[in-house]
Amino acid sequence: MTELTSLICFQRVMKRAYQLRSLRTVFLSSRNLNPREKFCSDAQNHHGDYEWQDPKSEDEVVNVTVVTKDNKKTQIRGKIGDNLLYLCRRFNIDMEGACEASLACTTCHCYVDFEYLSKLPIAEDKEKDLLDMAPFLKENSRLGCQIKLTKELNGIVITLPLATRNFYVDGHNPQPH
Repeated sequence: MTELTSLICFQRVMKRAYQLRSLRTVFLSSRNLNPREKFCSDAQNHHGDYEWQDPKSEDEVVNVTVVTKDNKKTQIRGKIGDNLLYLCRRFNIDMEGACEASLACTTCHCYVDFEYLSKLPIAEDKEKDLLDMAPFLKENSRLGCQIKLTKELNGIVITLPLATRNFYVDGHNPQPH
C-alpha cells in the first residue's frame, strides 16, 4: 500500500469516526442524559448498581455460599438477575474483577460446585479463552462476572482460587464506583 493510499484510508476512517461521534452526541443530548448515564445500558441502573438493591420479595432471593481463599464460608443473599462479581463486591468478598466485567481478565475466576455447574449457561468462547490463562484452572472453573443468578442457582456454592492473574496491573484492586 502506498503512502498516499494509506493517507486516504486514514482520512476516510477519521471522517467516519467524526460522523459517528456527532450522531452519538446528538442522540444523547436529545435524551437529556447526565454524563454517567451515557455509558450505561439503561437510565436507571449503572454497572453494578442493581446488585446493591435488596430483593423485593422472598421469591426473588437466591442464596449463595462463597468459600474464600482462607476457607471461610460466607452466606450472602442475592436476587434473580444479580451478577456474581458485583454481588461479591457488595458483601466485601475478595473477588477482584479488575476489568469491571468486560471479559478482559481472569481476576473473578471461581470454582462452581458441580451440582450447579450444569445449571449455568455454557461458557462462551471468549470466557473459555480467558479461563485457559487462569492459574489453578479446574474443570468447574468459571468467571464470576459471567454468572447471573437465577432461581435454579439457589444454594450455589462458589469457591475462590488461591490466586488470580491480573492482566491489568499486578496488585491493582479496583474500587466499585
